[in-house]
Amino acid sequence: MSETVRDVVRGDGCTIDDGATVGYGEFDAPTRIGDDATIRTGSIVYGDVTIGDEFSTGHDVLVREGTTIGDDVLVGTKTVIDGQTTIGSHVSIQTNVYVPTQTTIGSNVFVGPGAVLTNDEYPIRADTELEGPTIEDGASIGANATLLPGVTVGENAFVAAGAVVTEDVPPNSLAVGTPATVQSLPEPLDGANQLA
Repeated sequence: MSETVRDVVRGDGCTIDDGATVGYGEFDAPTRIGDDATIRTGSIVYGDVTIGDEFSTGHDVLVREGTTIGDDVLVGTKTVIDGQTTIGSHVSIQTNVYVPTQTTIGSNVFVGPGAVLTNDEYPIRADTELEGPTIEDGASIGANATLLPGVTVGENAFVAAGAVVTEDVPPNSLAVGTPATVQSLPEPLDGANQLA
């Protein structure tokens, strides 16, 4: 098994494991990867993707076309980023996360394992425009949380594990429960993430 590298512009110190595919598909724009990236076995990065420095994947990650990713971003094993998505810098997306098309994730954001972001308000029942969530700078999303289409999680907000977010979460607040209700951010959770 060997790496498959197609139309790719890569920076210094990039490591693409055997069994990874970078530049998948036929697109007008190449895949661009910054310095010191590591793309592990089984991962597929489509064409027309731009990634900054110090990017790292687990195994079996999928990054679809039209995605832009900043510097110092970790994408965990078996995570899917379904394209037309923007991700800032200093972001940790853990294992088994689903990020749909038309999603925006800011900088210094943590997305816990098994989190599911959605972009279709009425799946296959009505023809609506897809709109993924927006996660603003410094926010944290707990394990197995679900974010419904079009919601915004505000700056430095915290979504508890297992929460189902159906409405916007204001900055510096806590969303907990199913459906999630907004509470004051407890003192131990106050402040910014320590990812940068």
